[in-house]
Amino acid sequence: MSTVKGPRSPLRRTLHMVRPHLPGRRRLLAGGSLALILEVIFRVLEPWPVKFVVDAVTRSLGADLGSPGPKAGLELFLACAGATVLIVGLRALCNYLATVGFALGGSQIATALRQQVFGHVSRLSRRYHSTARSGDLVQRLVGDVGKLQEVAVSAGMPLLVNVFTLLAMFGVMMWLDPLMAVVVVAAAAVFWLMSRTSTGKITRASRRTRRSEGDMANLAQEALGGITVVQAYGLEADLEKQFGRRNEQSLTDGVQARRLAAGLERRTDVLVGVATATVLLLGGLRVVEAAMTPGDLVIFLTYLKTAMKPLRDMAKYTGRIARASASGERVADVLDTEQDITSPPVPRPLPIMRGVVDLDHVYADHGTPVPVLRDLDLHIPAGQRVALVGPSGAGKSTATSLLLRMMDPSSGTVRIDGVDVRRLDLEELRSQVAVVLQESVLFTGTIADNIRHGRPAATDSQVRQAARRAKAHEFIRRLPEGYDTVVGERGGTLSGGQRQRIAIARALLRDAKVVILDEATTGLDAENAAAVRAALEDLTRGRTTIVITHDEATARACDRIVWLENGAVGWDGPSDGVLPDTMTVGAR
Repeated sequence: MSTVKGPRSPLRRTLHMVRPHLPGRRRLLAGGSLALILEVIFRVLEPWPVKFVVDAVTRSLGADLGSPGPKAGLELFLACAGATVLIVGLRALCNYLATVGFALGGSQIATALRQQVFGHVSRLSRRYHSTARSGDLVQRLVGDVGKLQEVAVSAGMPLLVNVFTLLAMFGVMMWLDPLMAVVVVAAAAVFWLMSRTSTGKITRASRRTRRSEGDMANLAQEALGGITVVQAYGLEADLEKQFGRRNEQSLTDGVQARRLAAGLERRTDVLVGVATATVLLLGGLRVVEAAMTPGDLVIFLTYLKTAMKPLRDMAKYTGRIARASASGERVADVLDTEQDITSPPVPRPLPIMRGVVDLDHVYADHGTPVPVLRDLDLHIPAGQRVALVGPSGAGKSTATSLLLRMMDPSSGTVRIDGVDVRRLDLEELRSQVAVVLQESVLFTGTIADNIRHGRPAATDSQVRQAARRAKAHEFIRRLPEGYDTVVGERGGTLSGGQRQRIAIARALLRDAKVVILDEATTGLDAENAAAVRAALEDLTRGRTTIVITHDEATARACDRIVWLENGAVGWDGPSDGVLPDTMTVGAR
């Protein structure tokens, strides 16, 4: 597993990750941006009717404002009132359109990003998943991507509105009175300095919070996934304490992030108050000096209040965006992990497969200095059933993982029908191999769906035929909904023997030339074991079969036994041969 370093800033990494998903939403985002700009224009126009009324009333009271203009009257008041209603209504409409546009765009981008992350993670090698924490991965996939979507709507869009508003109103204020506009520039500069020192701290605290939440999700998934062991060994109190410690840590980090964000908001409030007081003082003097009209002062104060709101909001949204950046960084870390098991650019077509398997001078490891397989040589002719036996950790499962390209050897070659598996298309390679494990994994869904995973295009009649051959049809037929019965998570509503027979039906439906059985009959009672063995006999007939087992009877039923020890072949001979005294098939 290796990673590619992206841009160093969490926010830049997040934007870099989101950018490829923007082109397909250009029209939606462009429409939202247009509505956003129009809203800013109407926001800038909103205080002008007030200016006209104030100046008109002042003239009617006899004041000389130094510039011509209308006097107070019913027509002016009606026109300004109507203009206010129209401007506010259009601003509200544009705000609604911009909000909906960005919300839809954000949701679509989040959906595409979540799909990309899930597809990427599902294709990472066994070496990655052997060290990755599944609960934390789920938290990144669901929680962190959801946080990006939420913040894009609740903070990103308002922040854009506020930035555009601030720039537009600053331009108008410069036109009205350049001297007083300097106050806004000074306030914005001070805010920038304050936020620059706070944003990094908020991001770091938010990163720790998301990491703590990932730890909690991982612990919860492990505990709930192994609830039988937890309860059987009385581990509830111990796990509750562990969860409590991580929960407290998450609370501490979360409070720190919010405290820093709240501190920035309150400092911004003080800054805005000082700026408003300064404008009141300078503006009053400018009106007395006839350098500006009372209406100009009103519009300037209104603009100042509206322009200062972005500073307040930016302080609030800075914390949210910092937390979103921490989430984005966690998602980017996953996407930056390179897929080390991929199809070649130009895969070699696989001819009609016979099922000849060769492992030639193979070394393999799981990312550790000590290899699991050491110079392993193994040839399996087409149609032969071979039992791989030996002590735990000898490399039996690793050898089959190489055949499926769940991992690649550090040196040596794995071939099927004389072709290096690394030159084959991954999907085509794996479609020619069927696997039945000791712990058969079933997915939430109907029994028919789980069997059809062997060949998604299979018809209902083909599914039922596979179930009959797997000796599963009778018990499925007795279930309340038959083949439409929904199984629980990992098939928890079925017995071990029933799960195995469904897994065998799935393998039969695949009709692969190579079959891997990894302790497929271990842990079953006599009745279920007999049914499973009969189904396996049908599954493996005429197919190249690799049987990983510690059961001597199962090994003796094969054509050949290969003893693995310390990652190499210790003995290889016919199943009715006599193993050396130091080798016992049942040893673990």
